[in-house]
Amino acid sequence: MTNLYFLWLFLIPLFQILSGYHIFLVSSQCLDDQKSLLLQLKGSFQYDSTLSNKLARWNQNRTECCNWDGVTCDLSGHVIALELDNQTISSGIENASALFSLQYLERLNLAYNMFNVSIPVGIGNLTNLKYLNLSNADFVGQIPMMLSRLTRLVTLDLSALFPDFSQPLKLENPNLRHFIENSTELRELYLDGVDLSSQRTEWCQSLSSYLPKLTILSLRACQISGPIDESLSKLHFLSFIRLDQNNLSTTVPEYFANFSSMTTLKLASCNLQGTFPERIFQVSVLESLDLSTNELLRGSIPIFLQNGSLRRLSLSYTNFSGSLPESISNLRNLSRLELSNCNFNGSIPSTMANLTNLGYLDFSFNNFTGSIPYFQRSKKLTYLDLSRNGLTGLLSRAHFEGLSELIYINLGDNSLNGTLPAYIFELPSLQQLFLNSNQFVGQVDEFRNASSSLLDIIDLANNHLNGSIPKSMFEIGRLKVLSLSSNFFRGIVPLDLIGRLSNLSRLELSYNNLTVDVSSSNSASFTFPQLNILKLASCRLQKFPDLKNQSRMIHLDLSDNQIRGAIPNWIWGIGGGGLTHLNLSFNQLEYVQQPYSASSNLVVLDLHSNRLKGDILIPPSSPIYVDYSSNNLNNSIPPDIGNSLAESLSLLPPTLVPDSDSDSDYEWKFIFAAVGYVVGAANTISLLWFYEPVKKWFDKHTEKCLLWFSR
Repeated sequence: MTNLYFLWLFLIPLFQILSGYHIFLVSSQCLDDQKSLLLQLKGSFQYDSTLSNKLARWNQNRTECCNWDGVTCDLSGHVIALELDNQTISSGIENASALFSLQYLERLNLAYNMFNVSIPVGIGNLTNLKYLNLSNADFVGQIPMMLSRLTRLVTLDLSALFPDFSQPLKLENPNLRHFIENSTELRELYLDGVDLSSQRTEWCQSLSSYLPKLTILSLRACQISGPIDESLSKLHFLSFIRLDQNNLSTTVPEYFANFSSMTTLKLASCNLQGTFPERIFQVSVLESLDLSTNELLRGSIPIFLQNGSLRRLSLSYTNFSGSLPESISNLRNLSRLELSNCNFNGSIPSTMANLTNLGYLDFSFNNFTGSIPYFQRSKKLTYLDLSRNGLTGLLSRAHFEGLSELIYINLGDNSLNGTLPAYIFELPSLQQLFLNSNQFVGQVDEFRNASSSLLDIIDLANNHLNGSIPKSMFEIGRLKVLSLSSNFFRGIVPLDLIGRLSNLSRLELSYNNLTVDVSSSNSASFTFPQLNILKLASCRLQKFPDLKNQSRMIHLDLSDNQIRGAIPNWIWGIGGGGLTHLNLSFNQLEYVQQPYSASSNLVVLDLHSNRLKGDILIPPSSPIYVDYSSNNLNNSIPPDIGNSLAESLSLLPPTLVPDSDSDSDYEWKFIFAAVGYVVGAANTISLLWFYEPVKKWFDKHTEKCLLWFSR
């Protein structure tokens, strides 16, 4: 009986709670006038009903409008919130009187629509608003003063970072000071992309004078200027500061380290100068710091305290230098670390192995030395770029074992050595692998699961690899780029192997000990992948591969082979006439099949060191480099060659025309390469025409020109 008594005491308040909940459901039914206003609002908007997941569902037959998508009511049935972001609304806001009559609205979100009109002044009538988000909704022109009547606002977001028009939002009249002077309750201010240029350097004083409770300040790409005034230090509650993409041209204030609640500081692309205060790194709650693309900003990374909060750190494209401290391992929450294009040196700390939350790491273009640390414990790692450093040592299976989420690896342009572990090709999520320009040796072993591999780029160029190319590589169906040039691979590569790679767009096998067999390319059953780039220099080719159906090719290099006979006229139509680079030098070609019509898109045409005879070919209309040297061509330039060279020659700045009387072979060769036409010692020529201002220089030095060409 006693137990039943206590159970009853427990159930009484439970019944009261449930009863109250029932009352809430009943009393929050939508009022008729509110429903009518919502339907009028829907009728005034133009939107794509197939893409709208809210407005399109508002229906007269659904009586309970408080349950409509995007609508929230209070206990009395008044609409207090409208969430109509990303509803493809393209017009109607300027005539939406029903919206401005929803006097109980406390929250309005119209972000990511396509209004392309000025912000309607009627929004200023919604004086109960605490939250207003009009971001990226294609509003244009001056922000109306009427919005300053919204004195209860806690959050204001007028960001317009990617407008589809040439009239960004701006605060000019009123300026920032007059606009916010009555908004003392404001805690979150987002004006990214709004033109505040009229504010000049006064924006700090305006914010600190009128927004004492501000916690979030986001003024990305607002055309504000520096310096960052001392008055900003009065905003003691700031936790989020974003000022990137403004030309502040200033130093970073030391007092930023006093913002004890600061979790985010983004100052990328601000033309910052001087030395960055190390104390800012020590803010205990700081989670995100972005100083990237400030090339004049100096600094070093200090010792990190235990249990640091940093999750994201980006110093790329700055002048930060020094070594990376062992204490980097104290940042147990670190997920993104970007230090590319700086001046860091020393070894990469082995303690980085303790960063178990690391997902993105970019140390490229620095001066790091020593070996690569092991990352087995960084199970979340998806992106790893250590390229363009001075790293040495071996690469083993243990470096990457268990990294099942790794998508991108770039270790190119280092001094790594030893053999390549087959395991690296077997990583289940890996899509792009760059190991080029190192000192790897030995044979690349066959690897498992090639047919199910996600790899689309493999770059092993410029190493010392030898042996046969593993057949596994020709089983990777997703492969788009295969670059194996400048190694010691050997053996015969039939083109039908390459034909299996139907998604291939770039193939580079040049400068190995390979023999590429193109005989199968003439077979009716052979299907060659549609390539953008094909480089088969020094591959013992005996004839041209059949490339007539290549509709996308822009770069073709078949130099240093054993191709004889004619240059086929179909070669000029490769890529639908879009070929830009053609190198057939160092072959045994004898003539050009007629009709000859060089593509107007060709900027590099290299036919030197062949056996070509007959008339000098008219070059393409806008070349950067044309080389016919070391052939048996006729000894005069056709009179109309100037028409082809005019555009190229016009690109030569006057500063490239030397004033000296140098007879240097190097200088003469450089001059002719620069203007886009090189004719070597095997061809004597008459200079008939050159474009100004080059013509004047050649007129003055004609005798020396002819002397040089006659050598």
